[in-house]
Amino acid sequence: MLSLLKTIRDAIASWWSEFTLQTKLLAVATLVVSLVMSGLTFWAVNTIQQDARMNDTRFGRDLGLLLAANVAPLVADNNLTEVAQFSQRFYSSTSSVRYMLYADENGEIFFGIPFWDAEVENSLTIKRRIQLPEDYPGDGEKPMVRQHMTPDGVVTDVFIPLIVNKKYLGVLAIGINPNQTAIISTNFTRDVTIAVFITIWVMVILAGVINALTITKPIKELLVGVKQITTGNFKQRIDLPLGGELGELILSFNEMAERLERYEEQNIEELTAEKAKLETLVSTIADGAVLIDNNMQVILVNPTARRIFGWETTDVVGCNLLHNLPPVVQMEISGPLYEMAAGECESAEFRIFINQPTPRTIRILLTTVLNVQRESIKGIAITVQDITREVELNDAKSQFISNVSHELRTPLFNIKTYIETLHDYGEDLALQERQEFLQTVNHETDRLTRLVNDVLDLSKLESGRQYNFDGVDLAQAIEQTLRTYQLNAKDKGVELLQEVTANLPLVMGNYDLLVQVFGNLIGNALKFTKAGGKVAIRAYQLDFKPNHTQSSPVRIEISDTGIGIATEDQHSIFERFFRVENRVHTLEGTGLGLSIVRNIIDRHRSKVHLVSEVGIGTTFWFDLTAFEEKAPAIQVEAIAEASKITTG
Repeated sequence: MLSLLKTIRDAIASWWSEFTLQTKLLAVATLVVSLVMSGLTFWAVNTIQQDARMNDTRFGRDLGLLLAANVAPLVADNNLTEVAQFSQRFYSSTSSVRYMLYADENGEIFFGIPFWDAEVENSLTIKRRIQLPEDYPGDGEKPMVRQHMTPDGVVTDVFIPLIVNKKYLGVLAIGINPNQTAIISTNFTRDVTIAVFITIWVMVILAGVINALTITKPIKELLVGVKQITTGNFKQRIDLPLGGELGELILSFNEMAERLERYEEQNIEELTAEKAKLETLVSTIADGAVLIDNNMQVILVNPTARRIFGWETTDVVGCNLLHNLPPVVQMEISGPLYEMAAGECESAEFRIFINQPTPRTIRILLTTVLNVQRESIKGIAITVQDITREVELNDAKSQFISNVSHELRTPLFNIKTYIETLHDYGEDLALQERQEFLQTVNHETDRLTRLVNDVLDLSKLESGRQYNFDGVDLAQAIEQTLRTYQLNAKDKGVELLQEVTANLPLVMGNYDLLVQVFGNLIGNALKFTKAGGKVAIRAYQLDFKPNHTQSSPVRIEISDTGIGIATEDQHSIFERFFRVENRVHTLEGTGLGLSIVRNIIDRHRSKVHLVSEVGIGTTFWFDLTAFEEKAPAIQVEAIAEASKITTG
């Protein structure tokens, strides 16, 4: 039952909500008017009924008194025959009397009209006692009047005491029928009121239906159509057979929608092409690009930004940007982003180091996007630049400047000191002392020369300079290098070994560059190998061939039993300006030798590798392509071109 009532209540609420405000006001006004009219009508009916009851009461009391005055002496004389005849004549002469009952002082009925009626007979013949009201005074002199409801209407009961010579003889009960004229008038008034009430509401309902069919429904259709046009659905049409101004409005709406649809079809290709151009442009730029609206929702993001922030598998378009950024980035830029969205600033720049998805340093540029009139903010453009390499180069540059400054200051100071001493006190010094001073100056000059030469060599390699590549005899290059460092090895007490396979084929390369590689690697090996250690250079041909048209490559290894290279340093050992001696604090150097080696081997289209263990030693190795006598000249050009790409 409760569910049924709830369903009915919800249905009524839903039905009521569909009406417009004007319709609701009309319904409320109609309800109020109809209720007021109905109330006035029922008040009038009730007034008429009360007046009719009062008239019936007066009539019954007067009629009872008149009748009692005539029959009381007859009852006193016990002349019941005359009482019956008189009562019969009186009952027959008027239609207002429903019944007449005579009872003695004990309430026993001794005569009644109509005594032949079944209802009277059943109710009186059996009991033969009159049922007097509880508040009947008994032997009082005044009549008592009451009313009771019957199927034929309200009957007025009048109880008149029969008193003769102040003696109470009994009671006369008379039933008075209601006034038929008043009943007819009351019923007519009631029927008219109900008819008026129903007519009003029928007219209201008909007016509502007509309003819904002729005005409300077309307006709703127009409202739905306008909303569809607003969302970009230009195929929306309204098909209602209406005339007049409303019909013209619907026709104009359909014409507008048709024109918008044609305009959309004409410009959709151009808009799509422009959008594709913009997306292609944004996706191809090297920097990351993210466009967000004022609510921090991502509108556009290019592949570079996805890669930097690790969004390759996440669709962030339409999501809140701050919820998808690394925590350190979110903490840095969230405040400025909200300030820019509120128009408090126009741009901002940040440099942030992030650990996820990969460790890198990024520069973030925030710029507001304004409308054409430059009056309101439409969004925020975020440019993300990966400056990890730049930071590393700056750090390396700072390290290089520090190293070079230190390396230049010491020999220059020594040279200046000894030269000034020779200049000022040369004649006072012994010949041996002057020779020692000059030898020190010469040694310091060599240190300066090596530093300058390393810098110049690295600059040439990275400048894209062209080198001629031809067949190189590795045995000859290795022999020349060993002769250069033989004396140095002997002075340090390090054994210098050569293990070169006989009849090695020529390799494709540049003789001078390879000699420089061997010199740098052997020089480093000697530098970090203690007395009694060994340094070996090996060259042998591998057993496999890269393809069926080329010979097997030749591998060169330079090994030592020196201090070794720590695992954490091995990934940086070939970087420019990186010096292991910065960690071991034993030897001097520029930190450019291995960087030069890597650049030279890269020009030979190969890679240099190393295996090292602290306290055991280090081995550097790389492979060179065997030289073919009939190889086309384009191979040399390809190598040169590859060197451009590598260095660039």
